[in-house]
Amino acid sequence: MNASGTPERKGQNRRSFFAVLVGSVSVVVGALMAIPALRFFLYPVLRAIGGTEWLSVGSPSSFVGPGPFRKEVEIRKVDGWRASTVKRTVWVVRDAQNGLKVVSDVCPHLGCSVPWRDDEKEFHCPCHHAKFRADASLISGPSPRSLDPLPTKIENGQLWVKYQIFRNLVATREVIG
Repeated sequence: MNASGTPERKGQNRRSFFAVLVGSVSVVVGALMAIPALRFFLYPVLRAIGGTEWLSVGSPSSFVGPGPFRKEVEIRKVDGWRASTVKRTVWVVRDAQNGLKVVSDVCPHLGCSVPWRDDEKEFHCPCHHAKFRADASLISGPSPRSLDPLPTKIENGQLWVKYQIFRNLVATREVIG
Protein backbone atom coordinates (compact mmCIF):
# COMPACT_ATOMS: atom_id res chain seq x y z
CA MET A 1 0.00 0.00 0.00
CA ASN A 2 1.04 3.52 -0.61
CA ALA A 3 0.73 6.55 1.69
CA SER A 4 -2.91 7.20 0.71
CA GLY A 5 -3.98 3.67 1.60
CA THR A 6 -4.57 2.38 -1.94
CA PRO A 7 -2.71 -0.65 -3.19
CA GLU A 8 0.17 0.01 -5.64
CA ARG A 9 0.31 -1.78 -8.92
CA LYS A 10 3.59 -2.75 -10.56
CA GLY A 11 2.21 -1.86 -14.01
CA GLN A 12 1.59 1.75 -13.10
CA ASN A 13 5.11 2.25 -11.81
CA ARG A 14 6.57 0.72 -14.96
CA ARG A 15 4.28 2.76 -17.20
CA SER A 16 5.12 6.01 -15.48
CA PHE A 17 8.84 5.14 -15.57
CA PHE A 18 8.70 4.46 -19.33
CA ALA A 19 6.62 7.61 -19.92
CA VAL A 20 9.25 9.71 -18.13
CA LEU A 21 12.05 7.90 -20.02
CA VAL A 22 10.42 8.43 -23.43
CA GLY A 23 9.64 12.06 -22.58
CA SER A 24 13.22 12.72 -21.46
CA VAL A 25 14.71 11.11 -24.57
CA SER A 26 12.30 13.16 -26.74
CA VAL A 27 13.40 16.40 -25.06
CA VAL A 28 17.10 15.57 -25.58
CA VAL A 29 16.60 14.61 -29.24
CA GLY A 30 14.50 17.74 -29.84
CA ALA A 31 17.16 19.95 -28.28
CA LEU A 32 19.88 18.32 -30.38
CA MET A 33 17.84 18.91 -33.53
CA ALA A 34 17.07 22.52 -32.56
CA ILE A 35 20.73 23.56 -32.27
CA PRO A 36 21.50 23.35 -36.02
CA ALA A 37 18.13 24.93 -36.86
CA LEU A 38 18.79 27.87 -34.53
CA ARG A 39 22.28 28.28 -35.94
CA PHE A 40 20.84 28.32 -39.47
CA PHE A 41 18.27 31.00 -38.64
CA LEU A 42 20.57 33.15 -36.49
CA TYR A 43 23.63 33.00 -38.79
CA PRO A 44 22.75 36.17 -40.77
CA VAL A 45 22.31 38.10 -37.54
CA LEU A 46 25.45 36.85 -35.78
CA ARG A 47 27.95 36.61 -38.66
CA ALA A 48 30.66 39.19 -39.04
CA ILE A 49 29.98 41.65 -41.83
CA GLY A 50 32.58 43.01 -44.18
CA GLY A 51 36.00 41.94 -45.22
CA THR A 52 38.35 40.62 -42.64
CA GLU A 53 41.60 40.84 -44.58
CA TRP A 54 43.75 43.85 -45.23
CA LEU A 55 45.04 43.82 -48.80
CA SER A 56 48.07 45.73 -50.06
CA VAL A 57 47.57 48.04 -53.04
CA GLY A 58 51.18 49.31 -53.13
CA SER A 59 53.45 51.98 -51.78
CA PRO A 60 51.88 55.43 -51.31
CA SER A 61 54.85 56.91 -53.19
CA SER A 62 53.84 54.93 -56.32
CA PHE A 63 50.65 56.98 -56.68
CA VAL A 64 52.22 60.11 -58.17
CA GLY A 65 50.03 62.58 -60.02
CA PRO A 66 46.34 63.40 -59.89
CA GLY A 67 45.15 59.84 -60.61
CA PRO A 68 42.94 57.94 -60.27
CA PHE A 69 44.95 54.72 -60.17
CA ARG A 70 43.37 51.36 -60.95
CA LYS A 71 44.42 48.45 -58.74
CA GLU A 72 43.22 44.86 -58.47
CA VAL A 73 42.91 43.04 -55.18
CA GLU A 74 42.32 39.33 -54.65
CA ILE A 75 39.58 38.52 -52.17
CA ARG A 76 39.18 35.07 -50.66
CA LYS A 77 35.50 34.13 -50.46
CA VAL A 78 34.27 31.17 -48.44
CA ASP A 79 30.85 29.83 -49.37
CA GLY A 80 30.04 26.91 -47.10
CA TRP A 81 32.88 24.48 -47.65
CA ARG A 82 33.98 25.98 -50.96
CA ALA A 83 36.69 28.65 -50.97
CA SER A 84 37.46 30.74 -54.05
CA THR A 85 39.57 33.74 -54.93
CA VAL A 86 37.94 36.67 -56.72
CA LYS A 87 39.70 39.66 -58.26
CA ARG A 88 38.06 43.02 -57.63
CA THR A 89 39.04 46.44 -58.90
CA VAL A 90 39.57 49.38 -56.58
CA TRP A 91 40.52 52.94 -57.45
CA VAL A 92 43.13 54.94 -55.54
CA VAL A 93 42.04 58.59 -55.81
CA ARG A 94 42.98 61.95 -54.32
CA ASP A 95 40.56 63.48 -51.81
CA ALA A 96 39.88 67.20 -51.33
CA GLN A 97 43.01 67.56 -49.13
CA ASN A 98 45.14 65.81 -51.83
CA GLY A 99 45.46 62.70 -49.65
CA LEU A 100 45.00 59.16 -50.90
CA LYS A 101 41.78 57.25 -50.48
CA VAL A 102 40.62 53.98 -51.99
CA VAL A 103 37.12 53.59 -53.45
CA SER A 104 35.17 50.64 -54.77
CA ASP A 105 34.55 50.40 -58.53
CA VAL A 106 30.97 49.26 -57.92
CA CYS A 107 28.26 51.77 -58.82
CA PRO A 108 25.94 52.38 -55.84
CA HIS A 109 22.95 52.40 -58.21
CA LEU A 110 22.78 48.81 -59.51
CA GLY A 111 26.28 47.42 -58.96
CA CYS A 112 27.88 47.87 -62.37
CA SER A 113 31.65 48.20 -62.59
CA VAL A 114 32.57 51.86 -63.08
CA PRO A 115 35.61 52.60 -65.30
CA TRP A 116 37.62 55.82 -65.46
CA ARG A 117 37.15 57.74 -68.72
CA ASP A 118 40.45 59.50 -69.37
CA ASP A 119 38.97 61.54 -72.24
CA GLU A 120 36.25 63.00 -69.99
CA LYS A 121 38.34 62.99 -66.78
CA GLU A 122 35.56 61.30 -64.82
CA PHE A 123 34.20 57.92 -63.80
CA HIS A 124 31.34 56.93 -66.07
CA CYS A 125 28.95 54.06 -65.27
CA PRO A 126 28.11 52.23 -68.51
CA CYS A 127 24.78 50.87 -67.24
CA HIS A 128 22.75 53.99 -66.47
CA HIS A 129 25.24 56.81 -67.17
CA ALA A 130 25.98 57.96 -63.65
CA LYS A 131 29.04 60.22 -63.58
CA PHE A 132 31.57 60.70 -60.79
CA ARG A 133 34.44 63.19 -60.37
CA ALA A 134 38.08 62.14 -60.07
CA ASP A 135 37.69 62.19 -56.26
CA ALA A 136 34.77 59.69 -56.67
CA SER A 137 32.05 62.20 -55.73
CA LEU A 138 28.75 62.05 -57.62
CA ILE A 139 28.21 64.49 -60.52
CA SER A 140 24.96 63.24 -62.04
CA GLY A 141 22.86 60.20 -62.79
CA PRO A 142 20.62 57.77 -60.93
CA SER A 143 23.22 56.78 -58.35
CA PRO A 144 22.01 57.64 -54.83
CA ARG A 145 25.52 58.47 -53.58
CA SER A 146 29.19 58.82 -54.51
CA LEU A 147 31.46 55.84 -55.08
CA ASP A 148 31.99 54.04 -51.78
CA PRO A 149 35.26 54.69 -49.89
CA LEU A 150 36.95 51.66 -48.37
CA PRO A 151 38.82 51.50 -45.04
CA THR A 152 42.54 52.13 -45.53
CA LYS A 153 45.70 52.28 -43.50
CA ILE A 154 49.38 52.86 -44.15
CA GLU A 155 51.63 50.31 -42.52
CA ASN A 156 55.23 49.21 -43.25
CA GLY A 157 55.42 51.62 -46.19
CA GLN A 158 52.36 50.10 -47.89
CA LEU A 159 48.83 51.34 -48.50
CA TRP A 160 46.38 48.69 -47.28
CA VAL A 161 42.67 48.42 -48.01
CA LYS A 162 39.89 46.34 -46.51
CA TYR A 163 37.46 45.44 -49.30
CA GLN A 164 33.77 45.76 -48.46
CA ILE A 165 30.51 45.31 -50.34
CA PHE A 166 27.79 47.94 -49.88
CA ARG A 167 24.02 47.83 -50.34
CA ASN A 168 22.84 49.29 -53.65
CA LEU A 169 19.97 51.75 -54.20
CA VAL A 170 20.14 53.42 -50.77
CA ALA A 171 21.44 56.90 -49.96
CA THR A 172 23.41 55.81 -46.88
CA ARG A 173 26.35 53.42 -46.93
CA GLU A 174 25.43 50.03 -45.51
CA VAL A 175 28.09 47.32 -45.44
CA ILE A 176 26.62 43.95 -46.39
CA GLY A 177 29.77 41.91 -46.98
